Amino acid sequence: MFDPVPPYRPSHFRVKFAVAPWERRACAALRRHVFCAEQGLFEGDDRDAIDAQAIPICALSTLGGDTDAVVGTVRIHAVAERPGEWWGSRLAVERSFRGTAALGAGLIQVAVASAHARGCTRFLAHVQAQNAPLFRTLHWASLAELDLHGRPHHLMQADLAAYPPMHDPEHGLVTLAKAA
Repeated sequence: MFDPVPPYRPSHFRVKFAVAPWERRACAALRRHVFCAEQGLFEGDDRDAIDAQAIPICALSTLGGDTDAVVGTVRIHAVAERPGEWWGSRLAVERSFRGTAALGAGLIQVAVASAHARGCTRFLAHVQAQNAPLFRTLHWASLAELDLHGRPHHLMQADLAAYPPMHDPEHGLVTLAKAA
């Protein structure tokens, strides 16, 4: 009669550029939590010089059709000295949402497709080794294995043919939750 009620799990997420100040703050807080507190890759804060030019992207959970909270983030940036080259970095998903395959895929989709619309001809990322299989299923190739911050990583490149240009990333896309 009084079975425990499972926690609410949203069925839809919006993945888009983080344009509102609260979205940007929440992206920074999520990154700090994942990369500093959980993984211990950085002490205190993970921000670096790239943040001054990077575009933050957020995955927002929804509640009754309205956005509720930032549950995932990634940042992208162009490399000024190599026209057409873009990088993605600091992909983070809040722990309780890591089994939701649509979040990582949605963040990667918006990251690469929005860069593609801005003239990207080569999109790269340093991906933690445990996440490389996900990227491979999303049309990425591993170019090299390396050690960064004391952890194994892959230098990976997206197949841009799999990511048609997204010209409206401020509104982004809606993804349906699917278990990983």
